[in-house]
Amino acid sequence: MKRPFLLLTVLFLHFQFATSQNIQSPEEYLGYGIGSQFTRHSQVVDYFKHLAENSNLAEYHPYGKTYEGRTLSYVIISSEENLQNLEQIQNQHLQNIGLAEENSAAKPEKAIVWLSYNVHGNEASSTEAAIKTIYELVTSRQELLENTIIIMDPSVNPDGRDRYVNWYNQVKATPYITSPVAVEHHEPWPGGRPNHYLFDLNRDWAWATQVETQQRLKVYNDWMPHIHVDFHEQGINDPYYFAPAAEPFHEIITPFQREFQTEIGRNNARYFDEEGWLYFTKEKFDLLYPSYGDTYPTYMGAIGMTFEQAGHGRAGLGIETTEGYNLTLVDRVEHHFTTGISTIEVAAANVDRLNSEFQKFYQNQDLETKSYALSGNPDKIEALKDLLDRHEISYSNASSGRIRGYDYTEDRQVRMDASENTLVINTNQPKGKMVQVLFEPSANLVDSLTYDITAWSLPHAFGLNAIASTTEISGTPSPKTPAVNNTVNPSGAGYITKWNSMQDAKFLSALLKEEVKVRFTEVALENANQQFAPGSLIITKSDNRNLEDFDAKLIAIANNHNRQLSTSSTGFATNGPDFGSSSVKIINKPRIAILRGEEISSLNYGEIWYFFEQELEYPVTSVGTDYFGSVDLNHFDLLVLASGRYSDVFEDEELEKLKSWVKSGGKVIALDNAVGFFAGKEDFDLEENTFETEKDSIQKKNLIPYNERERESIKDLITGSIIETQIDNTHPMAFGYEKTYRSLKLSNDSYSFLDDGYNVGYIEREPKIISGFAGSEAKKKIANSLVFGEERMGSGSFIYLVDNPLFRAFWQNGKMFFVNAIFFVNNENYRM
Repeated sequence: MKRPFLLLTVLFLHFQFATSQNIQSPEEYLGYGIGSQFTRHSQVVDYFKHLAENSNLAEYHPYGKTYEGRTLSYVIISSEENLQNLEQIQNQHLQNIGLAEENSAAKPEKAIVWLSYNVHGNEASSTEAAIKTIYELVTSRQELLENTIIIMDPSVNPDGRDRYVNWYNQVKATPYITSPVAVEHHEPWPGGRPNHYLFDLNRDWAWATQVETQQRLKVYNDWMPHIHVDFHEQGINDPYYFAPAAEPFHEIITPFQREFQTEIGRNNARYFDEEGWLYFTKEKFDLLYPSYGDTYPTYMGAIGMTFEQAGHGRAGLGIETTEGYNLTLVDRVEHHFTTGISTIEVAAANVDRLNSEFQKFYQNQDLETKSYALSGNPDKIEALKDLLDRHEISYSNASSGRIRGYDYTEDRQVRMDASENTLVINTNQPKGKMVQVLFEPSANLVDSLTYDITAWSLPHAFGLNAIASTTEISGTPSPKTPAVNNTVNPSGAGYITKWNSMQDAKFLSALLKEEVKVRFTEVALENANQQFAPGSLIITKSDNRNLEDFDAKLIAIANNHNRQLSTSSTGFATNGPDFGSSSVKIINKPRIAILRGEEISSLNYGEIWYFFEQELEYPVTSVGTDYFGSVDLNHFDLLVLASGRYSDVFEDEELEKLKSWVKSGGKVIALDNAVGFFAGKEDFDLEENTFETEKDSIQKKNLIPYNERERESIKDLITGSIIETQIDNTHPMAFGYEKTYRSLKLSNDSYSFLDDGYNVGYIEREPKIISGFAGSEAKKKIANSLVFGEERMGSGSFIYLVDNPLFRAFWQNGKMFFVNAIFFVNNENYRM
């Protein structure tokens, strides 16, 4: 009776051996040793497919495409038995934390580890390490797969990776040169770090603006790993960094999460000590800003960690360091490979603890704030709901009744009546701690020395009224906005529609692209017993009399954008201006250019580029700084200047050319520190504020002890704070806004109020900090300073946006300032 079983065992072992023989090593498959050259993304994908096709320990899954059409994919690695029962394991895991309905009493018995590589494209050693790691797991470290499910994403940012790898392979010497002066160590603008639109994907996890993030989150929500490692690189002279992280930690991070980070760090240290490799922990990289690849998973209950290897885009295949040794790609791969395997080892040895503590993290009934209630513009509510859907966070519409809680606008406890349109997000749901992080009025800062911005509260970011309540608010399912069904009114004088959201701006963009003539009113008006605020769009039959099928075309565009049109039988206003008034201005279709190139912030340029193409959906021409001097500006009506240094772009002759173009009707929009270039220049009203601090004394400065200099320096910093800003909402740049606006301020840049121009947004007297850190000296510096302004020059304008309203594409409430500057501010002189 035993012989058939023995025969099956022999056949199974033979099959296992035969299958493993079909797996080629990276060297065999690629034709070179790992670390001897950089691997193109398509080759990485092919190798991961090869392993999955030839091993019963791996499954390959594509999950999307980048903007440039490259494949996004991951591989699940585990034992054969686990892979055969993968759906059951996944369901048990999600049931354990309340994210799936219970259909089994079985407890989860596996640890889920997610390893993310190459989120920054020119930190390219980590993808090479991923290749080595997966091969070792399926061939030599199979004992680690018995009780772990390992998810590997070999390249989170394929577009950035190939930008770097293709450049490096083009310019490197053979053999490679280690001297730091060699061209292979000087990556050109914009570098391989960001994605196609030059966004830093490691800052996009929570905001999910980029297609790579959006598609990855779908998979992440399906798995909700216990451990997530984000592999990075830093400067060439830095030792390896691994957890535990630095302060500040957000207060919701549990003691277990902090302890387990340290356990993984100790295991990493054991391997590094054996090899004599240097490392550091507990410095630089904190756990506060929620949109990182370590913090986002942490706020979702995982042990989220950043691992940083020396190298970055400068290192290439090898480079001389200042410490007298050559740092090679082979070294870098080995270090990342070691920490990856080490992390899996610790997970495999702590399965029960991980599952038990993970379950505890998702029990949120004890959170002090029970509900966040939001009200405001329906378009903004819908935009917020779209973001919550991406994170699979539940919400509802409030039932009628009174709500008591902290009012974000009033800065005090209030009582208010809820309506059926009040959006409610409760914290007593599985992802309640992430809800708290994203919606709390202000994060508690235990240390103001942080790695990124310190304020991001979504009610402010979306421009919504909010109340944080310690009482759970009941609600009903929140429906989507019903579809609008406008109808043609061929006998009327025209149509009117509101103006206060990005959806309205996209509608205007679509109309202009279809050659529909549109006007806007500079003052409030009443027509057919309806009130319309300044900025409302007016589309008249008179303006469009030569447009074929005008009414049908307009109605189709409005319905497609879900915009409600009010038909007007007459252009005669009950109150306010008539359709033919000089206060009802035509919106000319602007021809827009953006400057890009050396000395310009690639991130801010990318934000602008992305905004036009993906959000406003309006055509824009990018122009290189290296040939800008030969460009005829008369081909454009508007020039957008991203944050950057412009002294080499606009030397004396070029600046005169720019001013002449503006005087004849052109318009310049300068963002962030691009504003500073014009301060103090001849013919400009803009001036920097001067402010003398106590530290301006040489004697005082030199008496600051060496070990206190860094902390002393933060007195001058503003690290992404939300600051109350006064608004002149009678100016076209501020149409759609109230008299106050909560701005995300990223620096202490300070400019005097314009004497001859328009101070549209400004901070008067001492600034009111709503959320986040602002140093004591920085707060003094920005008192009485310009935030948004317009300076006329001849027939044109220079528009100054000191605070960048397009920052990382997540500060939704600021975007209409930029749109208004494009379409409403002084555009009647555009060349047609």
